[in-house]
Amino acid sequence: MIHQTSGFKRTFRNATGRWAAVGPYYAMFPLEFAFQIVSEFSKPGQVVLDPFAGRASSIYAAATQGRYGFGIEVNPVGWVYAQAKLNPARMHFVEKRLKVLSKDASELQNNIKELPPFFHACYSKNVLCFLMSARKNLNWQKNRTDRTLMAFILVYLHGKRGQTLSNQMNHTKSMGPGYSLKWWKNKGLDPPSIQCFDFLSQRIRWRYKKGTPPVTTSNVILGDSAEILKKSYRNFTNKKVSLFFTSPPYKGVTNYHKDQWLRLWLLGGSETPLGVSQKHKGRFESREEYRSLLDHVFETSSQLMAKRCTIYVRTSSRKFTYDTTLEILEKHFPKAKQNIIDSPIKGKTQTTLMGNKSIMPGEVDIKLTL
Repeated sequence: MIHQTSGFKRTFRNATGRWAAVGPYYAMFPLEFAFQIVSEFSKPGQVVLDPFAGRASSIYAAATQGRYGFGIEVNPVGWVYAQAKLNPARMHFVEKRLKVLSKDASELQNNIKELPPFFHACYSKNVLCFLMSARKNLNWQKNRTDRTLMAFILVYLHGKRGQTLSNQMNHTKSMGPGYSLKWWKNKGLDPPSIQCFDFLSQRIRWRYKKGTPPVTTSNVILGDSAEILKKSYRNFTNKKVSLFFTSPPYKGVTNYHKDQWLRLWLLGGSETPLGVSQKHKGRFESREEYRSLLDHVFETSSQLMAKRCTIYVRTSSRKFTYDTTLEILEKHFPKAKQNIIDSPIKGKTQTTLMGNKSIMPGEVDIKLTL
């Protein structure tokens, strides 16, 4: 069984703790859990691999505990969060860029008129102009300062009314426009009027107040693990992986792009939560495609592992997802010693904020040791 050996506790008293939670993301690793697994099943100087990195809690836990973390994430939202935590720009440059965006926002009042009704009910006029300025001007793909600022805006793009830029919404998951409009109307909620520069500047300064996190050389690549894992890893290091630590997408449970459609809109995406037709970027309804993804990624990962290593995979307790994950792990790590740990979901989930009280099934941890 797992023993609590990591010294990490949720705190805002140091830079590691302050930056760890950057990035609300659906179905993310609990922070203490990520630090615990990295601490217990790897040593300083070793490599931790996560081919389904999400907001990169596993990689961040590795990087701040003296390991070398390498991950891949197919969703740009998770990737922006990861880069901000692992390689944040200097606060002075981020605030300077924020000031420029805020000034440019006043020139975009005509641009917001054509947006769908959802946006006008979700954001006040001045906030919407600011968001359009960020969407137009921030080169988050290539510029470190722009990417760091974009991460901050994404963090506060939507969530609890008064604590984020939006009307009342879930924090980790973007709700659908139709549902949101009806819910806000029934509750009589108008979007809050917020001065974006003051709002974000205050939160940026708080995040940097204890400095930036001390990290080793670690990285998360934006892309599809099924296509780029082997080549991108070998460009990162020639060392073998000591800890394979990940949580693959769950079959048929969520569409990680559709559920982040509003944050993806800010990154240049669609104004509506469209489905994703590209392979491995949406919700897995096909059992064959799901099996193929895991088979390909686990096989490639097995070729990167050290002779003595740990494979730690968190998956859903749903029968097909669990059975398939275990079957393919056993296929590619046939000699590994196996340990199965139940991990039930505790407490309320983020979707309860707007009335969804459905009970979520638990998860299962599969630990293999070579």
